Amino acid sequence: MDLRAYMFGGFTRQTVYKSLDAGSLRDKAISQNIANASTPGFKRKEVTFEDELRKVMKVKLKGERTHNEHMEISQEAALRKIYPKVLESQDPTLPGEINNVDIDIENAKMAENQILFSYALKFAGFDKYNAAITGSPK
Repeated sequence: MDLRAYMFGGFTRQTVYKSLDAGSLRDKAISQNIANASTPGFKRKEVTFEDELRKVMKVKLKGERTHNEHMEISQEAALRKIYPKVLESQDPTLPGEINNVDIDIENAKMAENQILFSYALKFAGFDKYNAAITGSPK
């Protein structure tokens, strides 16, 4: 068994890694929104990922590849094709009066994102890898 595939492979682990990528990107987008809350005409950024992940979770096909050049059909293949994306909000309302950033909503989104990111880190088990590398019990 390939140790890298065991430690870092698998559908669940790859899903967690993709979720961590989305959380990191979302943190940057929210930070940018907060930093530009008083910039006239600024359009808030948001990250999309979860809807695409839900679609992948519904995939139940598993195709057998008989040749390396054949297309792979599986949940894992579908997961590899999705990435978090930053979009500019097209919300025409101006809750912040000078742009569409509402600082209270952004702060709440930041707190929510931090909680989800912390949970994903624990779920990924990086503390176990760190303990193994440093030799300290966790």
